[in-house]
Amino acid sequence: MQTAVIWSDEFLDYKWAFTHPMSPIRLALTMDLARGLGVLDGVDPLPPLPVDDDILRTVHTQGYIDAVRAVGSGTASLSGPILERLFGLGSEDNPVFDRMHEAGSMLVGGTLAAAQAVHSGAVQRAVNIGGGMHHAMPGHAAGFCIYNDASIAIEWLLAQGYDRIAYVDIDAHHGDGVQVQFEHDPRVMTISVHQHPATLWPGTGWATEVGADAAAGSMVNVALMPGTQDRLWLRAFHATVPSMIAAFKPQIILAQVGVDSHRADPLTDLALTVDGQTMAMRALRDLADKYCEGRLIAVGGGGYGVINVVPRAWTHLIATVLDRDVDFTTPVGAEWLEGAVEMTEHVHPDYARPPVAMMGDNGDVDYVPWDGDAGAAPPDGITEAAQQQTDRAILATRRAVFPLHGLDPEDPRD
Repeated sequence: MQTAVIWSDEFLDYKWAFTHPMSPIRLALTMDLARGLGVLDGVDPLPPLPVDDDILRTVHTQGYIDAVRAVGSGTASLSGPILERLFGLGSEDNPVFDRMHEAGSMLVGGTLAAAQAVHSGAVQRAVNIGGGMHHAMPGHAAGFCIYNDASIAIEWLLAQGYDRIAYVDIDAHHGDGVQVQFEHDPRVMTISVHQHPATLWPGTGWATEVGADAAAGSMVNVALMPGTQDRLWLRAFHATVPSMIAAFKPQIILAQVGVDSHRADPLTDLALTVDGQTMAMRALRDLADKYCEGRLIAVGGGGYGVINVVPRAWTHLIATVLDRDVDFTTPVGAEWLEGAVEMTEHVHPDYARPPVAMMGDNGDVDYVPWDGDAGAAPPDGITEAAQQQTDRAILATRRAVFPLHGLDPEDPRD
């Protein structure tokens, strides 16, 4: 196998609260669907690596690690309001749960196992759908994220001698925690394609955020307006991301593939289909093949369509890294449908609605490449206003960061 799939049933212990939108059921349903469709035939998943405080301290403070351990074991001496104010623990987004330190560390161990497998040369690609906790900051939890597995894995790779690592984040929310970690480090390029920060938490990820000092040009942010559909999202992605990857020439790509950009996601306002999301995954694979000798680490992230979206999208992700692409017209299977509804009714009744029956949404992914002509007429099915909004976002990003790489922001060939 050229790909490592990282999995442990202990990933399901990362469960904030019964009614919390980040339900671990989405992970279980993904693995069940991937197995049912034969995507994992002949694949023996690798377990996460053990994680100690030394590893966590490459990104997080010891005080924060101690606080997570204490609240998860019931031994915290600080009051709830102080814990929330100091460490982001006990809030509505990040409620305390039993053994949260162990659960958060397990996800870190999964992404470290993926990084180690690729670095060793045993595989070209690796995927950990349990990872992608990109909002966690050095000293506090944020946005459902305890420990920042992506940042920790990147720090580990840097310690192994890599000096050009590209982090590409396609979650609807800005990849703020990873950007903060590396904003002064020219060895890491962080690229985030997300919903516009004026319309969605965490309110960061403006096109003008490009990196500081020697790392100027290492931060790339593409901010898209609510309602952006497949064709325009892909237009923006391809007008920015490949050029930045080509200019940076990374040795490895770590991709955060949150799927809360889906039109049915309850927490965001983008309008992608599973089809559009999958085309982005395949584009990331192609970029790794072209520029990194195939070295790609993919992690999960956001996505709160527990039954209707995440299992299909991340089954496509697993299939993509395995080179076992699944046709969008493939039925999910009656047995999986029945089991998914039954499981969700017991664990997360708010999401126990009948899921779609196919692996795609009949999405239109035939995007028109950006050509630099701000006045070009939109194709059928795209309003002039929507295309203009997207093209303004493209130009804002290109004008902010392309000149820092010697590229012409107005020239679509760059």
